This record gives sequence, structure tokens and C-alpha cells, in this order.
Amino acid sequence: MPAQNFAGFPKEAVTFLTDLTENNNKPWFDEHKSEYEEFVLAPARQFIVAMGERLKVWIPEINADPRVNKSLFRIYRDTRFSANKTPYKTNLAIWFWQGTGKSRVENSGFYFSLTKDKLMLGSGSHIFGKEVLPFYRDYVNKAANGDALLKILDAVRKSDLQLQQPHYKRVPRGFDADSKYEELLRLNGVSAFWENSVPAELYSPDIIDFCLNICKTMLPLQQWAAKMLQTARR
Repeated sequence: MPAQNFAGFPKEAVTFLTDLTENNNKPWFDEHKSEYEEFVLAPARQFIVAMGERLKVWIPEINADPRVNKSLFRIYRDTRFSANKTPYKTNLAIWFWQGTGKSRVENSGFYFSLTKDKLMLGSGSHIFGKEVLPFYRDYVNKAANGDALLKILDAVRKSDLQLQQPHYKRVPRGFDADSKYEELLRLNGVSAFWENSVPAELYSPDIIDFCLNICKTMLPLQQWAAKMLQTARR
């Protein structure tokens, strides 16, 4: 699947996601599955390969695997434990990850999500696992690590990106509530994201450069999270 095959997403991709949002049921999806495969799935795989080649310039070990349940998230929802029983996800979700966590989403990486009217790009590690969270707190409470992260987050705040907000209201037990790292200690993940209406670039190869320009701003945060997770797993 050569990267040069990627010509952008067709407008039918957004049309399909729009129609799926309004017809989220198995009979409709079965009738239109060929449209999903042609207009969403095929260009998404080409995008993963093309984007992956560019990301590898920054991060040679980045994973860009166009298979479902690798970089490409499956469209089928797991409804077993959800009150929402609609069977399909109404977004195209893609994940480029760096690291050796048991699950790909336990690593730091870059996220791409397309809905009928929004494009969202994210980076970092959104939720630390139970075994990583205690390590993260000790790690970020050390001056060199905490100061580096504060500097990165300050740079992100000066851009047009949004930061993940603290999950916990209070600093965890055993840490100084007045610490300069108190906001960091209340996080359960470290990530940033950009979200806006679907850009015109989506429909051309220019979407690669468009995404890379945003990811470049998020790269220091993604790399900080990757280094922390790598250290935690040694």
C-alpha cells in the first residue's frame, strides 16, 4: 500500500459519516457497507501509511499499522456494558503510537478523529494505567521532570491547542498540596488536542502537511509522555 496512493479523503467519507449518524442501525450499515469500505476504510489505510512515513522522520519507532485494531480503530461499538446500544461509531479514529505497552492505547502517540463536521488531532497519553499512575506521580514530583513538563504545557497554552484538564480535585495523599507541581499531580494522563471544523485540506494530499504542522506543536508533549512511560516500564 504505497503512500503515494493517498490523494486525500473523498467527500463521500464525510457524507457516509453524516448518514451513519442519522441511521445508526445494522440494516442501514449492511446496505451501505461497500460505501464505508470504499470511501472511509480504503483512504484511511492509505492515510495511515502516508502519515506514518512522515512521522517516522521524527520518531523512527512510531507504529503506523493500517490494520483494524492497530492504527485503525474498529467501527463496531462494544455495547455490552453501555446504556447506548447504537452499534457503530460515528467517527473515523486512527492512532499512531510509540512504546511497548501491552495495549496500543497504553502508549504515547498521535490521534486522528474525523466526524461528520469535526476533525480532532491529539497527542500524548490520555489515561495512565493503574500501574503507571503511581510512577507518574513520583516522576513528575522530581524537579527535572516536573519542570520540563510545566515548560511544555506553558508552550502548548500559548498555541491554539487545548490541554487535558486535571482529573482529580485534590493532590493525592502523600504529596504536598502547595507543591508547584500540584496541577500535574492531579492529572491521570498527559495530552493535548486540536479540534475544529473539517478543513478543506481533508480532500487532498495536503491533509498530511496540515496534520503534521499541528502534530509538530504537540511533539514535545508526546515525547515527554513516551519517555516517562518507557522509564516506568524498565
